[in-house]
Amino acid sequence: MKTPVYLDNHASTPLDPRALEAMLPYLTDKFGNAASRNHCFGWEAEAAVDEAREQVARLIHAASPKEIVFTSGATESDNLAIKGVVESYKEKGNHIVTCVTEHRAVLDTCKALARSGCAVTYLRVNRYGSLDLDRLREAITKQTVLITLMAANNEIGTIHPLKEIGRETKARGVLFHCDAAQAVGKIPIDVEEMGIDLLSISAHKMYGPKGIGALYVRAKNPKVRLSPMIDGGGHERGLRSGTLNVPGIVGFGKACEIACREMSGEAQRMAELRERLKDGLLSRLDEVSVNGHPTERLPGNLNISFAYVEGESLLMALKDIALSSGSACTSASLEPSHVLRALGMEDNLVHSSIRFGLGRFNGAEEIDYVVDRLVQEITRLRSLSPLYEARRREGRQGAERALKAEHIS
Repeated sequence: MKTPVYLDNHASTPLDPRALEAMLPYLTDKFGNAASRNHCFGWEAEAAVDEAREQVARLIHAASPKEIVFTSGATESDNLAIKGVVESYKEKGNHIVTCVTEHRAVLDTCKALARSGCAVTYLRVNRYGSLDLDRLREAITKQTVLITLMAANNEIGTIHPLKEIGRETKARGVLFHCDAAQAVGKIPIDVEEMGIDLLSISAHKMYGPKGIGALYVRAKNPKVRLSPMIDGGGHERGLRSGTLNVPGIVGFGKACEIACREMSGEAQRMAELRERLKDGLLSRLDEVSVNGHPTERLPGNLNISFAYVEGESLLMALKDIALSSGSACTSASLEPSHVLRALGMEDNLVHSSIRFGLGRFNGAEEIDYVVDRLVQEITRLRSLSPLYEARRREGRQGAERALKAEHIS
């Protein structure tokens, strides 16, 4: 086993060697521009892009590869979907419904639109991070043009009931956008069955390269209209101008092809490793709590609060293990996780929380090593905490009182 151990697969996954192998020719000999229609170099690049478009569409069960628009990643896809819908449907209304636990790419986009006059409703969640569908129904008005809700949370792994959400939006004639950056390739996503009209994907969250992603845009029932954010040469049906990143697109497509074949077995293996990690920690440490839904969560996600331990101090002590205390997009901020606070957690527990992101290339030996190292460092850090020692004394005294009461009775 090599160190450091990488358990931050929600931030980014390593590039699968098979995806890299598919990309290499397009970084060397096959360097043509996919928009060059008058020679073989361009035709070759265009054919590779078309194949990747089919691979992405197949993974999410899109009706047509033409519904896939390539972008730089899920953040751009989120912006294009939300801003594009608001601009195109402004004659219908200006109301958006989203959730307090969304990724910043969605929340900050909604805030920007609110400053421009849009009305935004932020749905609350329960202590597991799950939505109340009745509140969603109540939030939809005649002015609502878009519901934007993620498939699975990037911090706590909670999976939203996408099929039920899609059914509600269809019944009310409202478009449904889903940020599925953490879900695609990890759990089954079927845009037709789930009634999703727009879906954001990022390749580097599913063992593809960085800097490439996609937005699924439904072509019929209903046909979704979008206003582009980038103007230029009319690439991607005019929705996203700019020279296509052919090597990245090829790697993205290959990652989707691999996920189509291996997702089911991989999800089972990830869930088993996650339970091995969870059971190992909970059996050897006290004052530990799991955040997020106990069952409806990503197979490779585990978010745990270790009371009486500062999360950042723990991360600094574990230099041989790559972990995080929240979303990689906000790791430079000292603000407590907005996701964990939305669950109703106190700030001291929020600051003691660690996100474990298990991935394709992790094994049981690594998990056992991580458990041992965490127990070692948490025990050490807690020995330096007066609050933890006071809590232990209180617990011992309570146990003694209970034992005496039982003896007297």
